[in-house]
Amino acid sequence: MIFEDMAEFAAAVPPMRALIGLDLGEKTIGVAVTDNFLSVATPLETIKRKKFGVDAARLNEIIQDRQIGGLVLGLPRNMDGSEGPRCQSTRAFARNFDRLTPMPITFWDERLSTVAAERALLEADTTRKRRAEVIDHVAAGYILQGVLDRLRVMRNEGAAT
Repeated sequence: MIFEDMAEFAAAVPPMRALIGLDLGEKTIGVAVTDNFLSVATPLETIKRKKFGVDAARLNEIIQDRQIGGLVLGLPRNMDGSEGPRCQSTRAFARNFDRLTPMPITFWDERLSTVAAERALLEADTTRKRRAEVIDHVAAGYILQGVLDRLRVMRNEGAAT
């Protein structure tokens, strides 16, 4: 099921299950995962895109191996917040993937996640070649960490009331 509301998504994720985050590009899919406590996002791998069925099969392998409980897709909004063709493509991917799994799916505004990932890799003095190899899954890690940070704030707000 696809959730636009983060609180509804969080409620649908089974307890003690990790999340997977995706940075969907035209040629690659950056993949990051969390721990079961939803405290930290870790970049995992970059999948070279082929056909949807092949890509989905690889994602399902990761989901099964890591007992993932929810999927977060980076939503590439325009800088003014509007949604263009890339957002439409991401939403279509979510609808197609939703047909294959009962897992809750949500979106996270990914504006500037690739820029942040690039800066972090530059600060780490990563070579240009290595940056090209890892940028997508590092960006997925930024997207997923944003969700984890939001979930933490939501839990703290709930505990305070």
